[in-house]
Amino acid sequence: MHVDIIGVGCYSSKDLWTWKNEGIVLAAEETNETHDLHKSNVLERPKVIYNENTGKYIMWMHMEDTNYTKAAVGTAISNSPTGPFDYIKSFRSHGFESRDMTIFKDDDGMAYLIYSSEDNSELHIGPLTQDYLDVTNVMRLILVGQHREAPALFKHEGIYYMVTSGCTGWAPNEALALAAESVMGPWETMGNPCIGGNKIFRLTTFFAQSTYVLPLHGFPGIFIFMADRWNPADLRDSRYVWLPLLVGGPVDRPLDYSFGFPL
Repeated sequence: MHVDIIGVGCYSSKDLWTWKNEGIVLAAEETNETHDLHKSNVLERPKVIYNENTGKYIMWMHMEDTNYTKAAVGTAISNSPTGPFDYIKSFRSHGFESRDMTIFKDDDGMAYLIYSSEDNSELHIGPLTQDYLDVTNVMRLILVGQHREAPALFKHEGIYYMVTSGCTGWAPNEALALAAESVMGPWETMGNPCIGGNKIFRLTTFFAQSTYVLPLHGFPGIFIFMADRWNPADLRDSRYVWLPLLVGGPVDRPLDYSFGFPL
């Protein structure tokens, strides 16, 4: 009998073209309805980073109940990027609502949590503890009152960049790019980074929402912009969109984003 296992799936690739299904690395809880990972709850935006000090892989994720009132992050740990991951706990970062989130690991090994909070009216950002299992007491508020979510961070030539989404439920909207000389800010807004295609594509982030930016090693200034293309009628059937993100531009403007079309 075939059993449909629910949880966080993992795929691996050596060339970003050919992929291997590594299976479910963090499985849902089938019977215990009080558990964070019960199949009736919601787990979104999982991110995994490696901790050189402990030799562990740490997963952070957005945890919700069916009514989206939990507003918490969750953590899990593994000896391997392909799992299995052991779930640790959920909590509200710095004591605040924690909704759309991401993890960013800097060149010096310091890692940061960035998340939407206060009914998505602002973003919070702060460093993780040395073992990457919790947040420290340091936290900075950014984009206060601007109602941005879905942060995706990357770094190029010493400058930090972030792409965010507006708050329109599951409907896609116009992306906003920001830049800063420090992860903790201040952050300067740079407008919509999407170019190419028709106006509808540009104003809806190619019908998708930012989730992560992956450096393309060996190709300086070229990144992969990863986005969620949500399917409100069946969220489990939502898909990813990958687009080339090029970094360049004139001297008086340190960054000019260029997003291509999904092929």
